[in-house]
Amino acid sequence: MQIEVAKRLEHTEEYYFSKKLREIDEMNKAGAKVINLGIGSPDLPPHPDVIQILQEQAALSTTHGYQNYKGVPALRDAMSNWYVQYYGVQVNPNTEILPLIGSKEGIVHICMTYLQEGDEALIPNPGYPTYASAVRLSGATARPYTLSEENDWLPDFAELERLDLSKVKIMWVNYPHMPTGASANHAFFNELIAFAHRNNILICHDNPYSFILNENPQSLLAIAGAKDVAIELNSLSKSSNMAGWRIGMLVGAEERINEILRFKTNMDSGMFLPMQLAAAKALSLEKSWYDELNETYRKRREKVYEIMDMLDCVYSTQQIGLFVWAKIPNTFESGYQLSDNILQRAKVFITPGGIFGTAGNQYIRISLCAKEEVLDQAIARIKEVKHKD
Repeated sequence: MQIEVAKRLEHTEEYYFSKKLREIDEMNKAGAKVINLGIGSPDLPPHPDVIQILQEQAALSTTHGYQNYKGVPALRDAMSNWYVQYYGVQVNPNTEILPLIGSKEGIVHICMTYLQEGDEALIPNPGYPTYASAVRLSGATARPYTLSEENDWLPDFAELERLDLSKVKIMWVNYPHMPTGASANHAFFNELIAFAHRNNILICHDNPYSFILNENPQSLLAIAGAKDVAIELNSLSKSSNMAGWRIGMLVGAEERINEILRFKTNMDSGMFLPMQLAAAKALSLEKSWYDELNETYRKRREKVYEIMDMLDCVYSTQQIGLFVWAKIPNTFESGYQLSDNILQRAKVFITPGGIFGTAGNQYIRISLCAKEEVLDQAIARIKEVKHKD
């Protein structure tokens, strides 16, 4: 029997890492023992107090039922307090916060809420591939806007304003930026909000990396007038080492929250209560938690710099976030070629920048989610390969 998939999937391919991990798994079955420096999945555990709350609450007989779609008040209060403490942003926990089963879920929810056939959405190139996928799944058209190293990986608003934006309903932005590690300041955020007001575009800011190797966490919602034209996604995956827990949040004006909630309530039945309460604990941790986490990442980053130097790549030491982004030498045609070369010869997987868009073709990205001893092994393998060249 042949069943055709829906047209919405015609141009939506399987996620690159899903395919690559299968390839790596086959190599490992053959004895390769590949070192994976690709995916940004934290290898460190959450704070012990967070795990304790989960264990205690899960052991109760009263915590296993369906939950409210908007999450329990304790979690929304914790999210609101977190925004005040670290971003200086006042958020009403009852009306301006929507807990999510991971912020990736929120990307799809937003696109399905606001976009349909005939609409357009601006997506960054390079940028997180899920933005483009979610836009296409909604039936809308994804319009990439190019980011360049020469412009510090920030949008060129003058160039954007020369385009026909009449069909554009939303614009995806992401700072600290993934994959480049570029940061944005208040002046840029002010310009972004002004651009949104002028063009009647909803800005969707994806903000999961603001605590990683960054002394100045920022929220777009700190800008005056931002809630009128912007919403923000945030996550505990990176900053709290809870990637597999799938806990995120959407923050914005009450009207936006209610609109997106209309879609979300048809997609899930709430989040497991013990996880919500454990997440609330994670959000209440002292700043020392982030300081200790960043000290670990800082040491790892030095090792990654060493790998990049061995590969003759060029990179900025001003990057923030969970990765190091680097331009490849002209001895390789693309990041894909360099990545495949190192994977086959050194059995080390490095992410090619091209998976994030055409503007990333001449770049590679290495994750900091590997222990120092693992990075040392990768260094030794690559060094051995380089000696043979």
